[in-house]
Amino acid sequence: MALPPDRLERFARHIVLPELGGAGQVALSEAHVVVIGCGGIGSPAIQYLAAAGVGSLTLVDDDVVEASNLQRQTIFSSGDLGKPKAEVAAEWVGRFDAALRAEAVALRIGRDNAGELVSAGDLVIDGCDNFATRLAVSDACVAAGVPLTSAAIGRFQGQIANFAGHRPDQACYRCFVGDALDGEDCDTCAADGVLGAMAGTVGCFAAMHAVRVLVEGKAALGDPQWGKLHLFDGLVPSLRTLSIAKDPHCSGCGD
Repeated sequence: MALPPDRLERFARHIVLPELGGAGQVALSEAHVVVIGCGGIGSPAIQYLAAAGVGSLTLVDDDVVEASNLQRQTIFSSGDLGKPKAEVAAEWVGRFDAALRAEAVALRIGRDNAGELVSAGDLVIDGCDNFATRLAVSDACVAAGVPLTSAAIGRFQGQIANFAGHRPDQACYRCFVGDALDGEDCDTCAADGVLGAMAGTVGCFAAMHAVRVLVEGKAALGDPQWGKLHLFDGLVPSLRTLSIAKDPHCSGCGD
């Protein structure tokens, strides 16, 4: 596939990067990413996936825009209050780049529908706000053979990792957190607080980590770093990395 002249101009700064190049940009244009959650993490991730020219986006969120979201969810404005986040996000993508395809799915993802939603993508980015959904998405990704970029934030700590639990030698997200967190209870931004720029940092990191997966085998940047959990401390700031081992007894990806 060759990029038309207008796309070559739009992505010229990508294409001149030796680590990405034309082949990497073509891979991005052919990719389909499913984004779970259009909030503090999903919002900047969607913006930078669209800016990178990712060809198809499925945006999943059952919530509506509230005034308290606007401090960090930069894809929305005051005029969007009360509207479904997924639909507003898809409309933003259409305005930003008409060549991209964005589908809004305004429903809550769970064990009953996760498999159908994630199987459509080449990659899933999960930025949702509870463990039950994260584990349902992880299990569905393993079953469908779809890589997962997981990103989370708790006050001033961010966690970002790529998982490929469908591969025999790679961990899944459940290998990291275990089975004890399948419940709906979870700390929230409303209770704990969150700095808007911190959410933006983690969301942008997730988008970059997703690009690594999407150009694997096509460009030098394509090192997904499977199972490497990157912990970002926004107060210091600092970054450290842990390796997540595959759990042979994991109920999501083990034997």
